[in-house]
Amino acid sequence: MKRIVIAMMAAAGLCAAGLAQAQDGAALAEKNGCMKCHKMDAKGKGPALKEAGAALKGKPVDQVVAALKESKGHKKLESSDADLKTIAAWLQTL
Repeated sequence: MKRIVIAMMAAAGLCAAGLAQAQDGAALAEKNGCMKCHKMDAKGKGPALKEAGAALKGKPVDQVVAALKESKGHKKLESSDADLKTIAAWLQTL
């Protein structure tokens, strides 16, 4: 019984951590101006974020950050690498 309770608490903690990361990623994407060119479900000036996230799913976060920096329109990104890593991880959850 004790093992089940511990496993359930660990699972709840992981869910909460994932939700916090998603909220942080969304907030950072907004703060860093991503939403000026990207929409969540539809193509804007740039591709839909859900479409981009699906294409990036499963790739190492550092590779996703590099792709973000190299993408057309992103050449002048002034976001910190820490912010970009959080945004990249968030994109992969979409």
